[in-house]
Amino acid sequence: MSDRNQVSDSAKPLVVGIGGTTRALSSTDRALRISLQAAEEAGARTCLFDGAFLSRLPHYAPENPERNDEQRQLVEMARKADGIIVASPGYHGGVSGLVKNALDLFEDLRDDQRAYLDGRAVGCIVNAAGWQACVTTLAALRSIVHALRGWPTPFGATLNTTERIFDDEGVCKDNKVAVQLATVGRQVAEFAYKYHR
Repeated sequence: MSDRNQVSDSAKPLVVGIGGTTRALSSTDRALRISLQAAEEAGARTCLFDGAFLSRLPHYAPENPERNDEQRQLVEMARKADGIIVASPGYHGGVSGLVKNALDLFEDLRDDQRAYLDGRAVGCIVNAAGWQACVTTLAALRSIVHALRGWPTPFGATLNTTERIFDDEGVCKDNKVAVQLATVGRQVAEFAYKYHR
């Protein structure tokens, strides 16, 4: 987890980013960071759980209530979040196991007054090698968000990684993609501002 905001201002809504892959600086990780940056520019505080963090989470086991420090950290930040951005690669037509394992931990929010992701906007970002995988994975991710009672933002970003989108420094070279990612971050932040408690 990394706190991307230096200022701890509780008057600002909190947007939590979850996603990435086991590869350092994957396109999924880069896309999520750009979207979180847009949320910050829209006035939100942000917190990132990247692929390196997610890869340290044990497999979710509903029969085992024990949680390690990383699992507790993720659940607690989701509990505090006013909005969430989830970024997943498309693996064989669906969300990656790494990302799904993290989202499954939100079962721990079941008995909260604001159960699961209720009342939170959730931005969805998908990277996949081809448009078909992008579309099926985005639909799957939105279905998961609905099952968790979250509100998927109207716009979901899909990135076809058969095209070179990022340079070696992680800068987005495609202006249309950069606009998509910024739109997701901005929509989550704007919704979070409207409903921030």
